[in-house]
Order: sequence, then C-alpha cells, then structure tokens
Amino acid sequence: MKKLIANLFAATAIAALASGVQAQTAYPNKPIKMIIPLAAGSAVDSAARVLAQKMSLGLGQSIVIENIAGSSGLIGAERVARAAPDGYTLGGFNDSVLTMLPHIYPKAPWNALTDFDPLSLVATIEWGLVVKADSPYKTVADLIVAAKAAPGKLNYSSGGSGSPQHIAMALFSTGAGLNMLHVPYKGATPAAVAVAAGEVDVALQGLGTVTSLIQAGKVRLLAVSTSKRLTQYPNVPTVDESGLKNFFFNSWFAMVVPAGTPKDIVERLNAEMRKALADPETRDRMVAQGVTLRGSTAAELGTATQAQFNLYRKLIQENSIKAD
Repeated sequence: MKKLIANLFAATAIAALASGVQAQTAYPNKPIKMIIPLAAGSAVDSAARVLAQKMSLGLGQSIVIENIAGSSGLIGAERVARAAPDGYTLGGFNDSVLTMLPHIYPKAPWNALTDFDPLSLVATIEWGLVVKADSPYKTVADLIVAAKAAPGKLNYSSGGSGSPQHIAMALFSTGAGLNMLHVPYKGATPAAVAVAAGEVDVALQGLGTVTSLIQAGKVRLLAVSTSKRLTQYPNVPTVDESGLKNFFFNSWFAMVVPAGTPKDIVERLNAEMRKALADPETRDRMVAQGVTLRGSTAAELGTATQAQFNLYRKLIQENSIKAD
C-alpha cells in the first residue's frame, strides 16, 4: 500500500511538472516581433499596424512593429529569413519582396520560395498616379504628351531600385512609349513626399501611402491603376480609361514566418489573423487607407506567391528592368 501511495504521489508530481512546463511554453508567452522591410508610413506599414493591434488582443501578447527599410526590402527580409522559426518573428511583406526582388537581385541572401513559410494573404493595395497639387499635368494624357515631347526630362520617384514603385512606373513608361528618369528614394513614403515637394514630376504609389497627402491637398491623384473606379475616389478615372489601355497595377500585403515554423503555430497565427480581418472596425480602418481585405489559408498564399513569382519573372525580363 505504501508503495502504491508513493507511486501515486510520484505520478501526480510528474503530471504537475509537465503541466507547469506546458504553461511556461504555451504559445505565445512573450511579445511577438513583426518586421516590415519598408519605411514607416508605407501602405503595408499602415495596414500592418492596424492588423497587429487587433491580433495582439486575440493572442494575449503585444506585436511590436520593427521597420527595417533599405535595399528595396532585401535587408529586412533577410532578418526574417535568419530568425528562429519559433513564431516570435513575423514578416509583413509586400509582394515585391517575394515576387519581384528575386528577379532583380538574383544574388539576394535569401530564397523567396524556400526561406519563408506562408502565413496568410492580408490585403490587396490599390495604386494611383500622383503629381504635385499645382502640377501643370491635369490628366494622364497631359503627362504622356509632355514626356514624349521631352524624352528623359520628366522624372519619377520610387522607394528604391527594384521597388514596386520602380516596377510600376517602368511598366507604365514602357506601355506608353516614354523615356523617363528614375529617382530612387529610401522608401515609399519619402518617394511620395518628394512628389508633394516638387522634387520629382510623378509617381505611382499605393494609395495607403499617399492618402494623407491627397487629403491635405499636397498631391493630385491623376488616375487609379485599377480595372474600375474606386468608390472612395468616384471622380478619378482609371489609367485604362485615361488612354493607356490595359494598364493595371496593384500590390498585395502578406504575412510570412521563417521556414520551419511549427505547423500548430502557423495555424494559430493564421486563425487570429483571419479573425482580425473579419472585424468590422479593422475592415473600415484598412479600407480608408486604400486597401481591400483578403485573408487566406497558408496554402493559398503559397500558391499565389508561386504564380506571381513566375508572372513577374516574365514581365521583368521582357521589359529589361534592372536595379540602378
């Protein structure tokens, strides 16, 4: 009997110890870092902050945003790729990092398809062509006529060589038969401010980055690069209806984790993300920033990434787009 009681006490102690260890290691038990490889104030950064705030409530831990801009996202993405795959480092990436940069920087220190595990598509970001508020170019046609009359004189800003803004304007210029000068900045936000300051003539930007400048009357939205007009800008035409037929461009924002992150953690993060995206307040705040909420499974994001990776490889090669 004494031996039986001793065994029961031992079993109880082991169970209690196991329970304590499980409680200590339950995910998440400390703050989570979300690395944004873009400047603060960019469309992705703005959307990520709204999402992180809502997700942290469900996870019971804060999500700290860390902006690591530079080299069009190469540096910040490497930090994510090299982080421990334990669920405490997330990457808030635009599609450029995963599907454009690999073709412009083939010697990037990470592999877009093998160094990250997909988590969820968050949103698509609508784009628009902007000029300074007092620019002489009132329409897309005005801009095209002026650029053709003075090859190499008009310039455009971007968030860096190989950035989405660079790719978008290179495709716009090629489609319209223009020769325009590319002026790279360190991030989408400085590139947008450069338009407002008159340092450059024009830019194609995610609307989330330029909304405040539009509302403040510092830049004018000439056209949106969507397939149809946006409800928030009903009087602004599309680039397509402005004369440059079949020109459409947008980008997307997705969440990834370092490759090898445990499946149960990926599933937990995906569930919390989709719950946050379904929240009406979150939806309203993001839509106001020019984004369309999506949400997806990890597998769906993986499939979309591979498809767009192949698409941009073809477009970048055909248009001879290179880093400056």
